[in-house]
Formats: sequence, C-alpha cells, structure tokens
Amino acid sequence: MMDRRIGAQYYTLRDYTKTVNEFAQSCRKVHEMGYKIVQISGTPLEAKEMRAVLDDYELEVVTTHRGFEDFLNRPDWVMDYNRTLGCELCGVGSMPKEYRESADSVSRFIDEANKVAEILKSEGLYFGYHNHAFEFAKFDGKFTMDRLMAETNPDNFRFIVDTYWLQYGGINPAKFIRRMGERAMAVHFKDFIIDPEIGFKPEMAEVGMGNLDWDEIIDACDEAGVKWALVEQDRCKRDPFASMKMSYDYLKEKGFY
Repeated sequence: MMDRRIGAQYYTLRDYTKTVNEFAQSCRKVHEMGYKIVQISGTPLEAKEMRAVLDDYELEVVTTHRGFEDFLNRPDWVMDYNRTLGCELCGVGSMPKEYRESADSVSRFIDEANKVAEILKSEGLYFGYHNHAFEFAKFDGKFTMDRLMAETNPDNFRFIVDTYWLQYGGINPAKFIRRMGERAMAVHFKDFIIDPEIGFKPEMAEVGMGNLDWDEIIDACDEAGVKWALVEQDRCKRDPFASMKMSYDYLKEKGFY
C-alpha cells in the first residue's frame, strides 16, 4: 500500500523558497499543516542549507526535480544533491523543448536519459521522469509516453506521474497508473476543473475540488505499487499555502495523514 503520509510538492511554493529564511518559513507552515514528506523543486537553494531546515521541521524528502541539463552536464552534482537531501528518486521536471519536436528528437532524449539512468542506478539511485501532456502527442503513430516506457529500463528509469496532465492529455489517470505499475514511483495529486472564469478551459484545482475521481486514483496507486503521493498545484487562485491546506484536509478524510 502507498505511504499514507501525504507529501507537499514545493514547486507550488516556488515563490516562497528563494532564500533560506523564506524556505524556513515555508517549511514551518507545511509542517503545521500536517505534511510529513516533501518534494524539493523550484528553489535555487543548495541541498545542504535546505537539509538543515527540513530536519528542524521533521520533513522527509522523497524526490526532487532538476533540469535535464543538470543530469547531462553534472550527474555527480545531481547525485550529491539528492543524497544530501536524503532521497533516492532523482526527478527531471520535464523533457526540454528541443527533444519534443520529432520522433528523432525523442529518440535522442531516450538515449541520453538511459545513459544517465544507468549512472544513477550504479550509485543506488533512480531516474524519475515527470510527465506533462505533450508526451501524449504521436510521432510516427506512437505516443512519446509509450516510447518512454518501452525503450527504457524499468530497473532504473521510473516515473513521477501527474494526474492533472494525464487528464489534460485525454488519458484516464487511474487506468494509466495501473498500467505503469511500480514504475510509477511517485504521483503528483493535482485536480482538474473546467473553469468558467477563464472561458470554460481546463485549470488546476485543489485536490477534491475538481472533476477527478480520487477514490479510483488512490485505489490505482495502491494496486500499482506507488510509493508516494505529493500534492502539487502549479497555479493557485488563492494563497498557495491555503490551497495546500485544502488539499491536505481533503486527503486526510481519505485516510492520509
């Protein structure tokens, strides 16, 4: 069963983690809400200075996001960054734009990512790919996401699955998570609404405030062998801390803590 400690994805709080003092205040608020695990993303701070603060507030890091250029150009630094924070899943936030343009560019990304994943695995770490919706465009009749799953090694190439972007891409989140199985090492819990205030277009929402079937998604995560669920909301209509508290309170009613 998935860890019932619900996580906070710090990309939601990226505007409040630019300095050590801001980071400390954010960690205090996250801790007071009840969160116990986190993902580090969207902050310029070094791992050592963050680790001290995280320990003060009893927050465990389970994964991170770094740009793919860091993995390519300084893999030793990426590994040290994650080890210092105390996590084994080294996430890349997105496939850079230059790799998304054709079947050949996707092939280039897969080749380079496979090499990085092998390096990480040799040191006891995992490469984690975070999806958006562009992976569900087809080149030569194949979804990029299908290629990412088929042409990489399950032993070292894992996924950080985003429920909102799956739905945005026309994919049933629960069904897809079940299909991925334990390769879905972490899942971003992010709700999906059709917002009349922006012309009835899709938008992100607090968990439980949108259209996704969370009972089904949570069941799918348990069945697949997902380790961690982390609340993320890239765009918030209200104060991001208030949004994260709303999501936490909803998930607490679902048996999380």
